[in-house]
Amino acid sequence: MSAAENEDQLRAKGYDKTPDFILQVPVAVEGHIIHWIESKASFGDECSHHAYLHDQFWSYWNRFGPGLVIYWYGFIQELDCNRERGILLKACFPTNIVTLCHSVA
Repeated sequence: MSAAENEDQLRAKGYDKTPDFILQVPVAVEGHIIHWIESKASFGDECSHHAYLHDQFWSYWNRFGPGLVIYWYGFIQELDCNRERGILLKACFPTNIVTLCHSVA
């Protein structure tokens, strides 16, 4: 079993709106549980981020739970205001990931 399913695998299962990766076993980043990762090759400005929240991120959150968005070229720090609601923003892949145990019954 792979640790994550990518966007193509999720679309093959019939999901219409998919993040780049769904983690089979969640991880913790800075004390927040993460179930999915979306990577944006852009700068997170106010206009584009609010559009992504409306069109993508809240749909992912609703379907898959809390997640992480990585803006490759940074983002306006004030936009990282939904952490407690389940959407974290980072400018690079986090190095302080805590893996959670997946028990098999």
